[in-house]
Order: sequence, then C-alpha cells, then structure tokens
Amino acid sequence: MNKVKVIISDEQKEITVPRGIRMLIRRCCNAVLQAEKFGSDAEVSVSFVDNERIHELNAQYRNVDRETDVLSFPMGENGEYDTNMDTGAKILGDIVISVPKAMEQAKAYNHSLQREIGFLTVHSMLHLLGYDHENGGIEQVHMREKEEEVLTKIGLKRDNSYYMGD
Repeated sequence: MNKVKVIISDEQKEITVPRGIRMLIRRCCNAVLQAEKFGSDAEVSVSFVDNERIHELNAQYRNVDRETDVLSFPMGENGEYDTNMDTGAKILGDIVISVPKAMEQAKAYNHSLQREIGFLTVHSMLHLLGYDHENGGIEQVHMREKEEEVLTKIGLKRDNSYYMGD
C-alpha cells in the first residue's frame, strides 16, 4: 500500500477541534486513494479555518462573496501531479475546511461533526483527483456515489441527510 502524508493545520481559534478528527481525516484521505486505486505515494494539506477566512478565500479564488464549508485547491490536472523531489510523493493539493460551518451543517443535517468533516474531506479529496459536480447531471451523481461508497467503507454511512451544497 502506498503512503499518504496528510499535513493538518488548525488556523482558527474559534472552536477546539475534537480528538480523533485528525486521524479521521487521514483515514478519509487513505480511503479515497484506495477506492480510486491511486497507485502512488501522495501528499495533501488540510487546514482548519474560521468562516471569515474561508469567505476571503472563496471571494479571492472563486469570485463567490460568501462563506462556504470547504474549498479544494488541486495541484494536478488530468491525472498529472507535481512530485515532491525529496519523497517522490505526488502533491495532490490543499483542502480548507471551515470548522464553524462544518459544526453548523452537522447540526442542520442531524449528524455528528465527525460525519460532516469526514464527508467534507472525502468530497474535497475527490475534487483533488479531478472529480467535479459544478455542472450537475451525471457528473454530480457519480461524485455523490463515490463519496457515499468511501464514507460507508470507513463507517460513516449516510443517514437521512443528503448534502446538496455548492
């Protein structure tokens, strides 16, 4: 099995990130790469931020002037990734999660914060690997199926909620 280096940083002070979330994120990243048969060592960066910071990033990089739950910044295109020259790992990109927004959504969808952060991580990992849902249709359905497949595999099966975010 290939190695996955997940670099996690907490850049917000608003909410204490619960124990176990970092391990959950690593499990989610590994599970996506296994499901997608990635086949190389990989690196991904995950940052926890507050709503103000994710709003700034959303405006700056997507021209969307509002907060969101998660942003993905892929480093590759068409299956081609930069390589860390020291380790040989493929650099997949960055995931930025708003912890306050994740808590708000967990409450709204009536599931745990672990389920919400797990979902956001899997969702973003798929974006880093080239999946998209922006145009809706079959691409969106295919991405949702992949998300649920991975989440079910790691024990975070969907209950009655269904994410239809942006």
